[in-house]
Amino acid sequence: MYNIRILNITKEADAIHEMHRMNVDPQGINLMSPKAVDNVIKLENVPLKCALILKQELLARGGEVSLSKGAIELSVETTDVLLIGTHSQYHKLTLKLRQQYFNLSKLGERIEDALKRFEHSSWIIQCGTHKLEAGKKTLIMGILNITPDSFSDGGSFLSAGNAIDQAKRMQDEGADIIDVGGESTRPGAELVTIEDEKSRVMPIIEKLQSLNIPISIDTYKSAVADAALSAGACMVNDISGLRFDPEMANVAAQHRAAVVIMHINGNPRSMQDNPQYKDVLGEITSYIKEGVDIAVNAGIPEESIIVDPGIGFGKTVEHNLHILRNLSELKIFGLPILIGTSRKSLIGDILSLPVHERVEGTAATVAVSIMNGARIIRVHDVQTMSRVAKMTDAIIRG
Repeated sequence: MYNIRILNITKEADAIHEMHRMNVDPQGINLMSPKAVDNVIKLENVPLKCALILKQELLARGGEVSLSKGAIELSVETTDVLLIGTHSQYHKLTLKLRQQYFNLSKLGERIEDALKRFEHSSWIIQCGTHKLEAGKKTLIMGILNITPDSFSDGGSFLSAGNAIDQAKRMQDEGADIIDVGGESTRPGAELVTIEDEKSRVMPIIEKLQSLNIPISIDTYKSAVADAALSAGACMVNDISGLRFDPEMANVAAQHRAAVVIMHINGNPRSMQDNPQYKDVLGEITSYIKEGVDIAVNAGIPEESIIVDPGIGFGKTVEHNLHILRNLSELKIFGLPILIGTSRKSLIGDILSLPVHERVEGTAATVAVSIMNGARIIRVHDVQTMSRVAKMTDAIIRG
């Protein structure tokens, strides 16, 4: 079944760009692009016969439909489709589709489901014995790297005492979750063995239980996750979106842990070697959808799933900026969105600043991300960013 996306088209230029990408006839672009602002649904690789029925039915209800030039000429077997209409028109369309053949009845149900998910605004995240309420306020995930080589704070918290003190400090400053990692995933980072990673994180996770705060384990190795969850962690933050280790989803399900499904292009050793996309958000959405399916099929309930586009993980500066501008597209999953921009090279490249002078740049990305749908922010500077989040929440939620 073809993919469904709800595009973030806020100006006519965005619509024109998307229609050119689809090879829409120029005359059609001139007619339809002024109308294609907000409420634009994209269906990918739709069989020609279904696409033509969709066009006929939405036009009959006052909407518009863009198809590729090849579809109009009947020279292609499939086409991408842009549906342009109001919620009322979409609802009338889906009612009509229930009476159609060619799997269009199922498509109508999926469009209705996508629109409902897109509007979802609050969640209770089940995280082991903890329940995290996301939506009324932005949740803060504090970063605790137990590594000698992380790009920002490598070596700062290798001693158990320093690590525990930092976790307490972050909790006092407003952290809702502590994310503990024992392997750097910066570009070009060296691999760490399972035993070395466990030896770094396990003493910390065990001692953090006295804080009674949800603990996330930042790992893509199921053996490390299993040990951490057994010791009291309740979330797995997997940079691979449950791909690098096929047992990860099963381990998380067995522990009733929450999972963060992140997008990555390649692996930490090679991901920044000229990353390329035909459609960056389309490819991220497809990757995350597959990860969500892996999680659900393993028995992880949707209320324990969080999604993350993976800022900086196989993306150029322009890719990262495009993601931040259009982050709302990930609302199609109806799941909490996590964003991690803290001190990253995206900010350093734009502002020409070293790691420890990127607080203001991080603050800008945090505010924009929350405005565009992020409900969890992963940060180093907890006190500052919790204030940024609180202020942004007040603006958008009242």
